[in-house]
Amino acid sequence: MTTDQIAKDFVALLKEGKHHEAANRFNADDIVSYENMPGPMAVCRGKEAVRQKGEWWVANHEMHDFSSEGPYLNGDQFAVRFHVDVTVKETGERRVMDEVGLYTVENGRIVEERFFY
Repeated sequence: MTTDQIAKDFVALLKEGKHHEAANRFNADDIVSYENMPGPMAVCRGKEAVRQKGEWWVANHEMHDFSSEGPYLNGDQFAVRFHVDVTVKETGERRVMDEVGLYTVENGRIVEERFFY
């Protein structure tokens, strides 16, 4: 499967709200995820750690709106723009965020994701 097809299929699943399915289907077992924040989730290594990070996010935020644009391709990488409107459950603070995810593909799997915000 080409990077172009992986990117299109991955984003199509995101737009359907099937985030877990997208990650399960396309993330490599040894994926590395980089967030633009300090702390224990700044770097997650492995499919299971990335899954747990996603579960933490869902458990700690009330989602009001989520949309994605793209993919935008360049060689073995693609970018996706995210718009997220959430309330942090712990504080009650509502946040509207724009974020870009940069994904790197090798051997038909996403091996790295980096988030910019």
